[in-house]
Amino acid sequence: SGINAEYGDYRILSSIWLLSVVRYFLKQLNMSGGLKVLALQKEDVTKMLAAGTHLGAGNVNFQMLSYVFKKRNDVCVIDVKKTWEKLLLAARVIASIENPADVCVISSRNYGQRAVLKFALHTGANAIAGRFTPGTFTNQIQAAFKEPRLLVVTDPSADHQAIMESSYVNIPVIAFCNTDSPTKYVDIAIPCNIKSIHSVGLMWWLLAREVRRMRGDTPRTLEWDVMPDLYFFREETKEEEETPDVPDVQPTQETYNAAPAADAFAAATADVTAEPNTMIAPASTFPPKEEWAPEATAGADWGAETTGDWGADNTVNWD
Repeated sequence: SGINAEYGDYRILSSIWLLSVVRYFLKQLNMSGGLKVLALQKEDVTKMLAAGTHLGAGNVNFQMLSYVFKKRNDVCVIDVKKTWEKLLLAARVIASIENPADVCVISSRNYGQRAVLKFALHTGANAIAGRFTPGTFTNQIQAAFKEPRLLVVTDPSADHQAIMESSYVNIPVIAFCNTDSPTKYVDIAIPCNIKSIHSVGLMWWLLAREVRRMRGDTPRTLEWDVMPDLYFFREETKEEEETPDVPDVQPTQETYNAAPAADAFAAATADVTAEPNTMIAPASTFPPKEEWAPEATAGADWGAETTGDWGADNTVNWD
């Protein structure tokens, strides 16, 4: 009985040790690795919740089911911790590219075009904002041909042409995916809300910040001086036109009583009735024209009746 009790205690201790080891290796599988430096900060969580990054679509793709925390009011709630881990993975992949220009970022939707251009400005990537020209990755004849080493897209549904061409030439793809987004040919899917203007801009801002931190351009001890608002889409109709304020200056009494100033233009155009000086035409060097028509006799009446017989034979004897 004593041996069985000791054996049972040994099994309990070994189970506890095994669970602790498994938990440790599960932490190592995350991109943060359990490090406090790469852990999700409270300020970032606040930004993501305020932008609605955790709010997914009503439908769920079976490949995105593992990123859904729960479903509430016909809306899928995305796990923010998993979003952060995939964001770190994507940042590590982008930072591993030696030449930043070999990273191509694409957004055909209006919500992500401004964010894509700002990301390319701050990280040195190559941006394609707007319509993606078919054959950019496969047709070597056209002038817009590119050979990137990595592709980052905003919406897999809208940027399907770029993802399809990247599969032809073996280009890895990183995509921001909603719960109902297709993940075909997508290597790294970052779960987030891609239907919100603020969510798309914030995710591109977080990705650019982490890439700069991993490259050493921005230290982690200091806050990045670029605001997330620069990555948000702005509609042109909502922009207020800035009009300069013109001060309302009232003229003084001396201004009314002052003599009128001489107008130089009026003085120059005062004598408008004078005959303008014209240039004399030079003499022509061509000979005068010859008049082929016979000259009319002076005093001849053209309406007088002719006495000649027009029907007579006027044959001329040339002999």
